[in-house]
This record gives sequence, C-alpha cells and structure tokens, in this order.
Amino acid sequence: MVEAKKDAALAKLLRFLLTAGGASLDGEGLLGTNGRKETVCPTVVEEAVRLGLVNLADGRLRARPEAKAHLRRRLCDAETPFAAQHRDLASVVVVQDGTRQTAMANRLESPLSALARLKEKTGEAWLPEDALAAGERLHGDFTRGGLQPRMTMSWEPRIATRQKGEAGAARDLTDTALAARARVAKAIEAIGPELSGVALDVCCFLKGLETVERERQWPARSAKLMLRAALMALARHYAPSASSPRRTHAWGGEGYRPDLPR
Repeated sequence: MVEAKKDAALAKLLRFLLTAGGASLDGEGLLGTNGRKETVCPTVVEEAVRLGLVNLADGRLRARPEAKAHLRRRLCDAETPFAAQHRDLASVVVVQDGTRQTAMANRLESPLSALARLKEKTGEAWLPEDALAAGERLHGDFTRGGLQPRMTMSWEPRIATRQKGEAGAARDLTDTALAARARVAKAIEAIGPELSGVALDVCCFLKGLETVERERQWPARSAKLMLRAALMALARHYAPSASSPRRTHAWGGEGYRPDLPR
C-alpha cells in the first residue's frame, strides 16, 4: 500500500512537470512555469531525481524524456509494460473464413500509419480506406512469403543435404508461403513497373518516404503522391470493379454475311 502511494505521488509529480514545462521549488511545493502550484513531498522529488526521471539544478525541476515513458508504462499492463508503451492499439474489423470479426491491431506496426492520419482540405482521408487495406494486404503476403531480407546470422549447416535433381530452398517453403509469393508477384505486376518500386519500399521494406526520395533521387514530397497512385492501382487489383454486361449478339438467317470494315 505504501509503495502504491509513492508510485502515485511520483506519477503526479511527473504529470505536473510535463504539463507545466518545468517548475521551481517554492517552499514545500512547486511553482510551474505556467503559474500553477502543486504541493509535493521532498522525498518524492528525491526519488524522481534518483531514478533519472527529473533534473534538479539551481532549485528548478525539469522532467527528462524518460518521464513520459515512465508514465506510459504505469498505464500499461503490468505483465508487458515495456512493450505496451510502444503500442497504439485500435479496434479493426478483419475477415476470417468468410466471417467478419473484431480484433485489436497495433497501428504503429503499420507501414502506412502516418499516411492514414492525413486529411484532405475537405476533411476526408487523404488515402482511401481500400488503398490502406491494399497496402496492408501486400505487406502481409510479403511477410507470409518469407521475402524479408535476413537481418541475423544463419546458424544452419552449410553442407547441402539435398539429392541431385531436387529443388533448392523452395522445397522448404510451405504451400502458404508459396501462395503468398504468387500473390505478391501478381500484385506487383498489376501495379506496374513505374509504381511497384515505391509500394515495395514503403509497404514491404518499411522505408520512410524521405528515404525513398533520397535513394531514388526524387523531388521532395513526390514519393507520397507516387505511393498513393500505386496503392490505388493495387486496390483495384484486389477488388476489381464489376465487369461490364455482356454484349448482345445478333443472329442472322441462312446465307447472312456481316458487313466487315475494309
């Protein structure tokens, strides 16, 4: 119970400093730079300084960057506080086995999370929902297909164990991975060679737009427009529009010959 009170008092101090932008010691309390006052126990200030959450110099207190992370961990699940502080969970609707289900998704894991928050002057989303879903689907197939470059050392033996005439690494892939790779190939073909590169860079290799522009030597803010065009084309590939009605046929009698252009 005592530890809980100390933790609550420490959190109160940190919230005050973060809101006020700093404070000075004023007798038994604090005077924030915004004029607000707060009563605080000296032992709580000492604990905050000892934990490296607060800087104390010349009678002035200022919250360190670690203070905000400490507050976020305090609000998270006690079992996974460090992982939860880097999450932005939101409820999403997914389709599984033909049925729509509600699930929780971490928006910070999405390569398009920043673009999803952009708005047009009219207030509408800059990137349509079907285009966002198309980018997420491409990222999912790319991951399922095991197409990400290896970032760590492989400890598998280098001696080949396959017999002559057998397939190479492809034989170790599951049917799911092979199907995902086929879907990625079809998606890239549908986007086209002019736009597929930026879609792969952002959605699959998780590169930032500025990185894409620097590597491809594109003008500033051009990658955003190219990516939007690529995702719109990808959305049409995943959800093609209804086919046009079939053309009617005219039947002629015996000896009928249609007029052909010369």
